[in-house]
Amino acid sequence: MEKGKVFLVGAGPGDPKLITVYGLECIKQADVILYDRLINKELLNYAKPSAELIYCGKRPGKHALIQDQIHSLLVEKALGGNTVTRLKGGDPCVFGRGGEEAEILADAGIEYEIVPGITAGIAAPAYAGIPVTHREHASTFAIVTAHGREEKNQDYIHWESLAKGIDTIAFYMGVGNLPHICAKLIEHGKSKTTPVALIQWGTTASQVTVEGTLESIVKIAEEHAITHPAIVLVGEVVNMRNKIQWFEKLNQENFLHL
Repeated sequence: MEKGKVFLVGAGPGDPKLITVYGLECIKQADVILYDRLINKELLNYAKPSAELIYCGKRPGKHALIQDQIHSLLVEKALGGNTVTRLKGGDPCVFGRGGEEAEILADAGIEYEIVPGITAGIAAPAYAGIPVTHREHASTFAIVTAHGREEKNQDYIHWESLAKGIDTIAFYMGVGNLPHICAKLIEHGKSKTTPVALIQWGTTASQVTVEGTLESIVKIAEEHAITHPAIVLVGEVVNMRNKIQWFEKLNQENFLHL
């Protein structure tokens, strides 16, 4: 039997219209779709009726399928002659383990393509009215995974470099670790008054954005019950939101017109 092919596809940050044209084509042609928790389920409506849909979602501490099982499924389904779409939230290569899955496929001699997607660390701030770079406020931007716990010796972040060398920092998976993030940035040189935004369910109708500073944001997050999934954005660009936020206004206008 001829081997199939795998497409590692970024589904974008939440709004189904933000998937790429090519990404949508990969959904439509797939015999098998392995999809993650954070993709917009509306995208699965574009799958052909005969497509096999396999949920591979993960939540902190709760995995529907562990990564090794996902690897095995990708190989198994492709070796069975199927066109396989691995559908991931955001971009497959930004904390999406796309590189690991591509390695497995390469080792198995299976043809694959990586189809980039819009990542939440850029898209969620944009929908909140916050550009991650700005000629007057930010010329450097970093994307950081922030779920590593210091007490478990899992904090591998070079905090001094972030605090002193980066204008805008987007932390993924960081809400549960927010007190540690704020303390470390302050400890290594960021001002306590540095603006911070938390953007929950960015680019969706459920988007919630709250603002504060490194000193105040932990309490604000608790008061508003901000939970995963959310982007933690740190930097002076957060102040741009006061002038150019648009998505919440658009949603409010649409609500008023109903």
